[in-house]
Amino acid sequence: MTVQVNLSKMRRIGAKPSFPDYLVQLWDRRQFIFFDAQSRVQSANDKDRLGSLWLILTPILNGLTYFFIFGILLGTSRGIENFIGYLVIGIFTFQISAGAVVQGSKSLVSNSSMIQAFNFPRAALPIAVNIRQLLASIPSTIVMLLIIIVAAPVEEITWRWLLVVPAIVLQHLFNLGIGMLLAPAVLKVNDIGNLLSFFMRLWMYGSAVFYSFDRLSGYPFLVSVLEANPLFCVIDIIRDSVLYNTTPSFQTWAVLALWAFAAIAAGFVLFWRQEESYGRVD
Repeated sequence: MTVQVNLSKMRRIGAKPSFPDYLVQLWDRRQFIFFDAQSRVQSANDKDRLGSLWLILTPILNGLTYFFIFGILLGTSRGIENFIGYLVIGIFTFQISAGAVVQGSKSLVSNSSMIQAFNFPRAALPIAVNIRQLLASIPSTIVMLLIIIVAAPVEEITWRWLLVVPAIVLQHLFNLGIGMLLAPAVLKVNDIGNLLSFFMRLWMYGSAVFYSFDRLSGYPFLVSVLEANPLFCVIDIIRDSVLYNTTPSFQTWAVLALWAFAAIAAGFVLFWRQEESYGRVD
């Protein structure tokens, strides 16, 4: 007896789904992604005596270091109103992106055993990393605002402080997109991951974390390039809203939003297109 088998609906194991199906699979696993991110935040500093306090102490100690070096020794504080608040916002905000981009780019490499053992949409890994960074940034952001409140001169709390929330949301969308763009490259060429820390340091110097662009007023083209930096846009929006009681310009919001949505769109598409290659880890 001849048995006919219809192979038209069969799929190769591990085959890349269509992009809409890929997004649906990620949504179906949203609870696992969030639980993984939450549990890793809670256990990140279990072996340290101070535990989760390091989420707050790390940016504070970084801020004190940069204040001593750049504010006191190099005098970059000259001409900057409320330099303590200026520096605190720059350090805390940039460190959020630095951690998210570096860890997101290494999400495939650091989870290679899980990738080879289980079948799931690999984009869940960088997404979990960025949710973890978002959760970890909540206490540090609160501490940042408290420092600004208690540090002289005292800043007035206004409705503009609420603009910090959409700014941070756009920042994390950008972080996720960049992490997803870099993760496949780091998986193939691990040296790229080693270079990221140097690139992030250079990026920090171009984000006006501890100096003002007014020092570069004689170089208008350079200032224009630096002002297009998405991380500077985030920092500038938060400084305007919190320190200077000024509504951030539409141009700054537009540049940040353009970077954020372009990065997340390009990151998802590129990451999805290479989905089948992630299980083949050398």
